[in-house]
Amino acid sequence: MDIVVSGIRSTGKLHLGNYFGALKNFVKMQHENKCYFFIADYHSLTTHPTPDDLHGSVKQVLAEYIACGLDPEVATLYVQSDVPEIPELYLLLNMNAYLGELERCTSFKDKIRSNPNNVNAGLLTYPTLMAADIIIHKAHKVPVGKDQEQHLEMTRTFANRFNRLYNVDLFPEPAAYNFGEQLVKIPGLDGSGKMGKSEGNAIYLSDNPATIRKKVMRAVSDSGPTEPNQPKPEPIQNLFTIMNVVSSDETHQFYSDKYNDCEIRYGDMKKQLAEDIITFTEPIRERIEAILADNEYLKKVAKHGAEKARESASKTVKEVREIIGFRPF
Repeated sequence: MDIVVSGIRSTGKLHLGNYFGALKNFVKMQHENKCYFFIADYHSLTTHPTPDDLHGSVKQVLAEYIACGLDPEVATLYVQSDVPEIPELYLLLNMNAYLGELERCTSFKDKIRSNPNNVNAGLLTYPTLMAADIIIHKAHKVPVGKDQEQHLEMTRTFANRFNRLYNVDLFPEPAAYNFGEQLVKIPGLDGSGKMGKSEGNAIYLSDNPATIRKKVMRAVSDSGPTEPNQPKPEPIQNLFTIMNVVSSDETHQFYSDKYNDCEIRYGDMKKQLAEDIITFTEPIRERIEAILADNEYLKKVAKHGAEKARESASKTVKEVREIIGFRPF
């Protein structure tokens, strides 16, 4: 059984794009591998060093992932900052991480261009913290998006470098996890691009029905096709893409036929789409609210996850310390 490690962002609410993207695969993956899922609250400080409510954000994210199907009794689900062995391994890895390779990291260069007033050491050493998150459990696989591929390559570099420098075979070389199917990419409501928090075009799993109706009715559309079977422009295709994942096949086919026959009424389509999204998200939203209201349960989950994560992490750090030469008198 492969050991799989994946980080979960600690800010922002989950939206439909998250759910139909990696999250559904995480739920399946936890039953097929030994999985460690952690909420990356340390990582969030690299770009938001003074968060308004870090604990509240972590609590929200934890509740949402459980509501969507991550099972704390099956996978190890924990908060990054609850495992002190992670920053210790991060410190030790930094001793053999070089300035030049960290500065060449694409995401670091992108961040300093977009936010030149917050070029902090944590941002520079983000790849070593990510490497510590992964190799502390001696992971074999890591689910990563396109923007994280270089970080995974650097994790392999740091793992191999440690093995080579100390002439050991401690860390496996982690590979990208292949879900074996094409991830569903949910577009935003603004007519272009993917759904996302920063783009402001998302429908969140915790949105109430009134909010969902308001957002969908404001989605970008046009005046309609002018000839039968006309190709759909991107904003219209986006609406059909979302409908394809939340509505019945009959509903999707009905509006496709209306479009192809130049009889489409976008107002009617949006009303139907909004109701189908509400039907889909309502059970998840109710579970999120119930879990958030049960603080004792969340406390128990976080404590249980930290204990399981620390059991693995402490063994690794103990080995690393002995290999380097840290020993008690």
